[in-house]
Amino acid sequence: MRTIDFSPLYRSVVGFDRMASLLETAAADSGAGYPPYNIERTDENAYRIDVAVAGFRPDELNVEVKENLLTVTGRKAANDESRRFLHRGLAERDFERRFQLADYVIVTDANLADGLLSIALRRELPEALKPRTVAITNGASTLIEAHKAA
Repeated sequence: MRTIDFSPLYRSVVGFDRMASLLETAAADSGAGYPPYNIERTDENAYRIDVAVAGFRPDELNVEVKENLLTVTGRKAANDESRRFLHRGLAERDFERRFQLADYVIVTDANLADGLLSIALRRELPEALKPRTVAITNGASTLIEAHKAA
């Protein structure tokens, strides 16, 4: 596994420490492949995460958002010991999958169907950050009105 040294980035930029920390976290991720998932952009400001959770019931899954961190956990109930398997190939193990969310991204819905947990997300910028048009006034008319008032 390759490691990337981000220290030159810390020396040459100011205010991007959160981004560098996210890059370090992503680079250090163990790459655990369970459960598999997809991240899809469904619109300009909408996303969907699909997590394959076959065999899990809704009461065994948890979706939590805290401080821009989306955590999906699955806790399997204890198996019935009376069952005797000749082959056990279905993964019924507990898991925790984390997704770092950008600022202003919120979870709007979570739905379990056909073994897929679909989590809908939307980026909602505050009005202060949205682009706006500024009216242009004629400076000469303002100057004439100020002269008449004097």
